[in-house]
Amino acid sequence: MRSTSIVLALTTLAALANAADPAVPLWPKTPPGETTQLKPEADTTDAKGALVGGRSVIRLGNVSVPTMTVYRPAKANPSGAAVVVFPGGGYSILAMDLEGTEICEWLNTLGITAVLVKYRVPVRPGQPRYAPPLQDAQRALGIVRKRASELGVNPQRIGVLGFSAGGHLAAALSTGYDHRTYDPIDAADSISCRPDFTVLIYPAYLTVKEEGDKIAPELKITAETPPTFLVQAEDDGVRVETSLFYYEALRKAKVPAEMHIYPVGGHGYGLRPSANLVTTWPKRAEEWMRSVGVLGT
Repeated sequence: MRSTSIVLALTTLAALANAADPAVPLWPKTPPGETTQLKPEADTTDAKGALVGGRSVIRLGNVSVPTMTVYRPAKANPSGAAVVVFPGGGYSILAMDLEGTEICEWLNTLGITAVLVKYRVPVRPGQPRYAPPLQDAQRALGIVRKRASELGVNPQRIGVLGFSAGGHLAAALSTGYDHRTYDPIDAADSISCRPDFTVLIYPAYLTVKEEGDKIAPELKITAETPPTFLVQAEDDGVRVETSLFYYEALRKAKVPAEMHIYPVGGHGYGLRPSANLVTTWPKRAEEWMRSVGVLGT
């Protein structure tokens, strides 16, 4: 019964969500430090690409012009909250529908303004895999906060949600907001890029396995780290320890955090329903957002 109700709910997402605004570039000119010449941006999925929930996945590669796209909730159902969404893809590609557009449409049904970030991939030679994406993430959060009034958003209720590598990116932004990793270019870069809350779904790269699952050095957890919600399955190939140790570090820093660990589910399911209980995470996330004051009770 639960599975059937979830399927019915998800089939209404497209109808309930408004059309997205046109995508806008994050940078007025060439992104900072961008010198890599890439092939044209394209969906890299082929006929052998794995299906998720019986459907294919857009695996967007060769992103050199990062953008943000705003998805607005129905005018009768605004919450005043916004969530900036980072799809995953191992910092190689972006799962743009599974972990991007579908997530934005779901957020809209909760009255949340969703902002989908198409950040730079794949990894640039000679740079940490997260470095250019973190610049894009910082820039996007600053733009959203600067445009808060125009978007009908409370500037103190802007969160981030990331999947897999996008989860690592959301964590990097949530722990590395105190200084821009690029030279400021306009007023959006003088505004805080600290998220007000963080949602991490099967996040990757949070710990260093070879060092006893020490928290990754770029993730500087402090008491000022935003309240955090985590989801992962025990059979996730990324290793559930990444979330467990990250949660423990949050707890030690006295950061409000909630974690849901499920026995099965693997990796890369987005919010497409299955028989696995892990795919009920959207309801748990909604409940958590209500509990921390992001949404009304």
